[in-house]
Amino acid sequence: MAKPAPSKSESALLAPFATLPLDRIYVPTSATEFAAAAAAIKVADMVGFDTESKPIFDRGVISDGPHVVQFSLDDCAYIFQLHRADCRAFLVEILESESVLKVGFGLRSDHKEIRAKLGVTLRAVLDMNDVFRREGHRGTTGARAAVAMVMKQKFHKSKAVTTSNWSLPQLSPKQLLYAANDAYVAIKVLRAMRMPREKLPIAGLSAPSKYD
Repeated sequence: MAKPAPSKSESALLAPFATLPLDRIYVPTSATEFAAAAAAIKVADMVGFDTESKPIFDRGVISDGPHVVQFSLDDCAYIFQLHRADCRAFLVEILESESVLKVGFGLRSDHKEIRAKLGVTLRAVLDMNDVFRREGHRGTTGARAAVAMVMKQKFHKSKAVTTSNWSLPQLSPKQLLYAANDAYVAIKVLRAMRMPREKLPIAGLSAPSKYD
């Protein structure tokens, strides 16, 4: 029998999830800053991961996203804006790395957009949807439901920020908080589940992934 996920009204009654504050969110702008960010990411055993793209509202128009790629450690996050040329080499190295486990929710479209824009294949990726399906949950388990089930807390995502313009040269504080915590929540949920790494359905390890 499929396990039910808590409804929005049920999760709204829970204590709030402690999100990363703005002063723990870093936006590199130079080669030196990107190198430092990549170094911090590469020494972590796992990182939260997600991407953001400018929304497309016109039928037939193909997105040129992602415009933002975000990585979260346990106590901070790094926001890579792809319009900055200095970020590309460092970003590709992280995305293709099999030693950096990248954890996120609903990553199927992220794989496709990254391949289309950067010409690379994501490696060592854990989609939390796959984890929850193994645990008996049908369909898609988003961050809100996951936080409610695993941590007994509520996690809110603003639809207005979700559909904002992620291609802007300078992101707003609300966008930075949204992007960083979209990645941060994934790693915190996985940590709370205390699952051995060898039991995780990780895609892209020394063989073509299911997204290839």
